[in-house]
Amino acid sequence: MSWQPDHDPKLGDAHACDAIEQVIVPRARDLGGFEVRRALPAEGRQMIGPFIFFDQMGPSEFLLGEGIDVRPHPHIGLATVTYLFDGEIMHRDSLGTEQPIRPGELNLMTAGSGIVHSERTPSNARRDGSRLFGIQAWAALPATHEEGRPQFVHHARGALPRIEGEGKRISVVIGDLYGARSPVAYPHPSFYAEAVLAPGAVLPLDAAYDERAIYIVSGEIDIAGDTFGSGRLLVFKPGDAISVLAMSNARLILLGGEPMDGPRHIWWNFVSSSKERIRAAKEDWKSGRFAVVPGDDKEFIPLPE
Repeated sequence: MSWQPDHDPKLGDAHACDAIEQVIVPRARDLGGFEVRRALPAEGRQMIGPFIFFDQMGPSEFLLGEGIDVRPHPHIGLATVTYLFDGEIMHRDSLGTEQPIRPGELNLMTAGSGIVHSERTPSNARRDGSRLFGIQAWAALPATHEEGRPQFVHHARGALPRIEGEGKRISVVIGDLYGARSPVAYPHPSFYAEAVLAPGAVLPLDAAYDERAIYIVSGEIDIAGDTFGSGRLLVFKPGDAISVLAMSNARLILLGGEPMDGPRHIWWNFVSSSKERIRAAKEDWKSGRFAVVPGDDKEFIPLPE
């Protein structure tokens, strides 16, 4: 997605649980017919592990013939992590990739030194009436990989390990969790997973990584006697084991990792450890020096002024 930089998430609910460092309440915004809720970056919290941007897309339902149309736009210094619960998006990029993504699958686009992509509702979905519900996160790249070669990989639903039992269904998207390892390669110690819980299910989250968070997509959970509803990003203190009790049917995203190798500058769709690199990327996009997207080269998102 393309970042619209004119609103910031805010801090949210007060809490008593000593293991929780911060509760972030994203702000909702309509982006041309579909709603997003942005949780990162937030006041007092730029990243959780490598994750520097976190958007909930939808749930939205479109009229026949309609859908999302995110025109071609550039990225540097990050990887986009796109994971859907409902609907379909057609991804195209300047590498020549044309890949639909559907629920339970992963699109991982590593921008590195620079890539351009678009995201649109496919024509077949528009004909039938489409929906969209999912998460797009951006993960900062370590300094050693910021200027690497851009890449795109797609992992089908069956390629991601799934753990089921005791009222839980967990899909491990990135990293190692609960004895399962994702096939997704990422150049920084991190984890990302979807957990679907039945009422009464208990989900542990150990302290294997210093930076950990849970985003409540839907439902209600209890942690050490505190109850939290949907649309909350719970950021945990290092070193404390966490136990989540589902008070209803609930869907969560688990994310985190080791601290990144220093702060990042973020402007529009650009992330870098260098302000000068971002200035150069702005000039490159304004001057038309980025590559075009084959099959979607008639329009683009202009550089914000």
